[in-house]
Amino acid sequence: MNTLSGISGTSTADLLKQKSQKDVGGGEAFAKHLKSALNEVNELQIKSEGAVADLATGQVKDLHQAAMAIGKAEINMKLMLEIRNKALNAYKELGRTQL
Repeated sequence: MNTLSGISGTSTADLLKQKSQKDVGGGEAFAKHLKSALNEVNELQIKSEGAVADLATGQVKDLHQAAMAIGKAEINMKLMLEIRNKALNAYKELGRTQL
């Protein structure tokens, strides 16, 4: 079992000093990851739409694979919507914070 060692308390002043020393590239990295996740969800949605079209036209070869593609796209879309909702709630909370 892993033990936690070397953990010490950090003051707000220390955190602000660390933030000022870091470059601003963290936001860009987050934007890259977010865009990548959105592209992945979009690709899954396109595959799902193709599977639905194949089901409608009777061209589906494997019903199980089509159902899996549709389910995977649905779950990923729900996850992305929850992430969006959490981000919006955090943004609104920051807006209500008094400085």
